[in-house]
Amino acid sequence: MPDFAHSKRATGLRFLWLTLLLFVIDQVTKIWVAGEFELYESRVVIEGLFNFTYVHNYGAAFSFLSDSGGWQRWLFTAIAIAISVVLLIWMRRNPVGLWRQNLAFALILAGAIGNVADRLMYGYVIDFFDVHYQGWHWPAFNVADMAITIGAALMLLEAFFDNRRDKLDDGDKS
Repeated sequence: MPDFAHSKRATGLRFLWLTLLLFVIDQVTKIWVAGEFELYESRVVIEGLFNFTYVHNYGAAFSFLSDSGGWQRWLFTAIAIAISVVLLIWMRRNPVGLWRQNLAFALILAGAIGNVADRLMYGYVIDFFDVHYQGWHWPAFNVADMAITIGAALMLLEAFFDNRRDKLDDGDKS
């Protein structure tokens, strides 16, 4: 039986199952919130810490440019599509064995596509996770935002640890 994980044809595109799964979870949760909540309605999940609060985000992370009149919808959509294309190209070029990098790309891709779908369908992104503590509020976010954040963190960790490995390897050679 062929070893597909190590074949020359096996690429990072094998991680697209995760992208699809997270995209579906993101969209299902947004449909649920939009169907069950009134806009700005908040329901306590963990008292004093976590709510579901239905909001529309017309901007980017932290509602950046949300009051800019609508042009930002197309800017953020174009940026996310461009990033998605680049990630797909990288995943296609990556061997499947670079699993940490492919995992990070798959997560970021899922988040980008999830938020682009919202922007194209509604003109805004549906956010609903509301984390707060003693008067401090983190901006509302969604499953797509979590995927992007975790993917970016994995990329940073991978870059940091790869850099450390390279320095250790260089030290062994001298």
